[in-house]
Amino acid sequence: MTDGIPGGRSTHGICFGALSWLVEDGRVGDVDVSGLSVALLVRYDDDELGSPWTIVLHVDANADERQHSGLRDVFLGRLGGPQVGVLPWVRKASHLVAVRTSEIELVPKGDGYRLRVGDAARLSATQRFAADTVVRCGIPGYDQPGEELVAEELAVSDDPFAWELNGTCAFASRFAYASA
Repeated sequence: MTDGIPGGRSTHGICFGALSWLVEDGRVGDVDVSGLSVALLVRYDDDELGSPWTIVLHVDANADERQHSGLRDVFLGRLGGPQVGVLPWVRKASHLVAVRTSEIELVPKGDGYRLRVGDAARLSATQRFAADTVVRCGIPGYDQPGEELVAEELAVSDDPFAWELNGTCAFASRFAYASA
C-alpha cells in the first residue's frame, strides 16, 4: 500500500514472489521458535479468475521436528489468528506444492537484505527505492511502515517454479503475529 492506497496489478501480470520471515522472538504453543526462519515461494496469476496462490513453504533446517511443525502450521494458516487468517494464501484459494526443509539465510546488507533459501532461491534487495510516499505491506500483521527496496536479483529454481527477475520491487518490514 502506498499512502494508504492498495497496490495494483502485478508488473508481469503474474505475481512472482519470495517472502521470508526471521522470528526474533516467538512461540507456537509451548514450542520456542525464536531465531528460526521461514520462506514462502509464491506465484499468482492476475488474469486467471480465481487463480490459486501456488506456494512452496521452506522451513529452517535448524528447526527440530516440533519447531518445524509449529512454523509450518503458523505460516500455512492452520492455527488461525487475526493477522494470519487474512494472509492472501490463507484466505484465498491456494495450492500447496510442498513443505521443504532448507538452510535459510536472511541477512542485512546495504539498506536492505540478502536472502538465500538453500539452492531454491536467491534474493538481493540492498537499495531503497527513492519515493516520498509512505509504503506499507499489503500483508497484514505489520506494526510499522516498511522500506520499499529494489530487488537487484530474484532467482528461483524450485519445482514447479523457475524465474529470474531483476529491478523489481521488494519490501522489508517488521511483523507481529498472534493467535486469537
